[in-house]
Amino acid sequence: MPNLKSAKKRVRLSRDANARNRATRSRLRTAVKRVENAKDAKTAEVEYRKVQELLDRAATARLLHPNTVARMKSNLARSVAAMS
Repeated sequence: MPNLKSAKKRVRLSRDANARNRATRSRLRTAVKRVENAKDAKTAEVEYRKVQELLDRAATARLLHPNTVARMKSNLARSVAAMS
């Protein structure tokens, strides 16, 4: 248990950041699944555009490593292209 005022603040800030990051990652995973489970190419294309934006923001915020984001986008683009 932190005793210093600054240590207590760091615990509070890291707890809040962790909750925010967890929610963002969950939203991201759900969006990726929406693309993967899309029934037709048109729906997949629309969902892919949304996911692309979310992934880019996650990379900018360093929530995910930029190379991980690039790989995910590449794999999703390949699967969307295979649908059409």
